[in-house]
Amino acid sequence: MAERERGQASVELLGGLPAMIVLGLLLLQLLAVGYAAVLAGTAAEAGALALAGGGDPAGAARGALPGWSRAGMRVTAAGGRVRVALRPPSPLAVVARRLEVRADAAVAR
Repeated sequence: MAERERGQASVELLGGLPAMIVLGLLLLQLLAVGYAAVLAGTAAEAGALALAGGGDPAGAARGALPGWSRAGMRVTAAGGRVRVALRPPSPLAVVARRLEVRADAAVAR
């Protein structure tokens, strides 16, 4: 009987490995979305501060972000409000588009 059960743990590990990999990738994607949200908020605040000082809000927002995140960002400024939309890093472009985060910051004029 012990001969037939030999290797059972290996088979179970191989069976559960895909689920563990998918779960790990999902957790990494959620962390990336959270980090993108923090970056978007920081960029929106930098843009609003530049707008209050008479500067370029889009340039300030782009300057507040690390280089890798600038490619997937959009900045709009109107009426004392700066809005930053940022796509989190993702291995699939469709997922990145659907998980886009936005942040607003406003200044009193």
